Amino acid sequence: MSKGPEILSILISAKKSVLLILLLTFVAVSCKVLQLEKYPEIKADNKLYRDLDISDSSSIALVPWRELFSDTCLQFIINKAVSNNQDMEVAIARVNKAEAAYRQSKAEFYPSLTAGFNANYQSKTGGVGIPESYQLFASTSWEADIWGKFRSTKRASLASLMASEAFKRAVTTDLISSAAMNYYNLLALDAQLDITRKTLVKRISNTVTMEALRDNDLITSADLVLSQANRYSTEILIPELKQKIFETENILCLLMGQEPGPINRSSLEKQILSADLRTGIPAQLLANRPDVLQAEYRLRYFYETAKVSRAYFYPSLTLNARGGLTETSFNTLFNQPVFFWNIIGGLVQPIFNYGLNKQRFLSATADYKESQASFRKTLLNAGNEVINAMHNYETATDMLEIRGKQIGYLEKAVDYTTELLKYTSTTSYIDVLTSEVNLLSAQLNGVNDKVAQLQSIVALYQSLGGGWR
Repeated sequence: MSKGPEILSILISAKKSVLLILLLTFVAVSCKVLQLEKYPEIKADNKLYRDLDISDSSSIALVPWRELFSDTCLQFIINKAVSNNQDMEVAIARVNKAEAAYRQSKAEFYPSLTAGFNANYQSKTGGVGIPESYQLFASTSWEADIWGKFRSTKRASLASLMASEAFKRAVTTDLISSAAMNYYNLLALDAQLDITRKTLVKRISNTVTMEALRDNDLITSADLVLSQANRYSTEILIPELKQKIFETENILCLLMGQEPGPINRSSLEKQILSADLRTGIPAQLLANRPDVLQAEYRLRYFYETAKVSRAYFYPSLTLNARGGLTETSFNTLFNQPVFFWNIIGGLVQPIFNYGLNKQRFLSATADYKESQASFRKTLLNAGNEVINAMHNYETATDMLEIRGKQIGYLEKAVDYTTELLKYTSTTSYIDVLTSEVNLLSAQLNGVNDKVAQLQSIVALYQSLGGGWR
């Protein structure tokens, strides 16, 4: 009997030793937690726009698309594309999904609450204990956010939501630019078809003239055959242009989310866009351009998820509580019940999961590193698209001016060589043919220059993040 206190003392000492070992284990494991680098500074310097002269912070991206595109036919197409396109429906669904995830992350801060009813019945034959019992209870559990795991999860969910919103804006910008690009391409094809048809009329008239000249021995039969071949080389362009017009109309119908059909449209000559192409400062890309915003929010998302994975190394503090009514008879459960309750708190440290937690952390930090590189690439690509669009506009403008002079001289060349062919023997039909072919090519290329100028403005508007406001 005298050994009882000694045994009790040994047990108490053993418990203290176990607690000390657990405490040291907590400290040792926590000290081995891997470190996470600081969130990077997000900025865009003026070198992003190469050698562009940036005078102020005003930007064409801040102009509403209805003001930039004054053509009512184009406005109708854009409006329908933004409101009816399937890609926009996908973007909206992503936003709704991200909103639900964000609301779910906010619920992590609150304790869980469950309720239930238990009924036990035991046969009296050979039975020991209470033959029947009833419990009506509620239980709750709550984990203290000591290391910021839930806060980081909430911030990650918010970043994911903002990235989804940015994706929706990017879809809007892409739809606007795609509608404008294809609309201008359609008008260019119309203009080229009109030029080709007018040229064909002239070529048919020329063959009649050539027949008369051949009959009067002013040209040879070879010249007449060349004239007829020149007529058909022009006519063969018409079916190809019609096919391209047909396909472009279908592309616009697809953008608008409707069945294929003809498109109501204006003409290329009536298209006038503002030549005041202001880019603003590169830093504005961080606020205006949707894909840059999306990449930045994804960077924040992976940074916060890396912080969540790091929190798994630390012990978690959980409180569990349960209470309710209990009685051995169902009839007296609500009349003369016995109330019971208990509260249990626990500090749990993951000891044997260090390897698993480490790999989880390394995977999360790898995603974070990847998102850093992706953000930088997206930002550089945005700057590259801005300067390319500006340079394309300047190039197309210069080419339009030069092309106008070229077309003027080629028209004179066609007139001169045609007249000389009638009255002199020093001019052959090859001279006329060459000038006619060059004129048609220059006229068609002039249309391409005009549409390139218009599309470069659209490309600049898109590259600066315009249209979604």
